[in-house]
Order: sequence, then structure tokens, then C-alpha cells
Amino acid sequence: MKKCIYLFILVFSGSLVVHGQSKEEASLVAAIEIFRTGVVNADQDLLESITDTDLVYGHSSGKVQNKAEFIDEIMSGKPLDYATVELSDQTIKISDHIAVVRHIFSAQIINNGVAGNLKIGNMLIWKEKLGKWKLLARQAYKII
Repeated sequence: MKKCIYLFILVFSGSLVVHGQSKEEASLVAAIEIFRTGVVNADQDLLESITDTDLVYGHSSGKVQNKAEFIDEIMSGKPLDYATVELSDQTIKISDHIAVVRHIFSAQIINNGVAGNLKIGNMLIWKEKLGKWKLLARQAYKII
């Protein structure tokens, strides 16, 4: 089932080239959606496939994780389990196979067993490798 969701996202997003959006940007938007889906569904295969081996994942608290630590935390659902994730106010800047993506990350979460909401800003660095986008770095920041 998870592989069907992944395939659907790739096929569906590949057909949604927004007016003025390049194929490169459309494929990046699809990768961002795969990443979002992987976080919400705690899907290890999706997260492994979309993140770079050298991932540096920074949280708004200052904690920094590598790829394995990030994926392990998502899979455990601790301290946060993501029920929903919505991305808004997204901007994308692509230059020489590197992309800087900024957005507002809003989520309904379970934080150590307690339901709540999370709203932070994110800056993500994506790297295109062999025609596929991989998340290389993420830094979250608190919204004042």
C-alpha cells in the first residue's frame, strides 16, 4: 500500500506542472510532498528514499540529527507523532542542482501522548542527484 501511495504521488505530481513552473521545480515539489507524506505516515521507505545520506536535520529547539537519527525518531513517534502536516507560504529557489525551499510547517501532533499543534518555519536544502531530489539539510525556526 505504501508503495502505491508513493507511485500515486509521483504520477499525480508529475502531471501537475503549474503555469510558469519548470519541470525541475515540479519534480522538487513532488519530492517535498513525498517527504511530507513520509513524515505523516511514518513511512521509513519514503523517508529513506527522499533523504540524502549526509542529511543534517536541525530542529527549532537546536537539536541536530543525522539521517538515521531523524528517521528513527519519526518511526518511534517520540517525542512527536504527526497526525497531519500542512505546508504554506512556500518559496523555491533553484540554482545548479541545489534548491533552497522555505515554508511554514503546521501540524497536528501527539507530543508524548498529549494532542497539540505545531507551527514553525523551515528552510530546506535539496540536492538533485541523477535526476532525483534528495533532502540534504533542514533547519526549523520558531515563529514569533
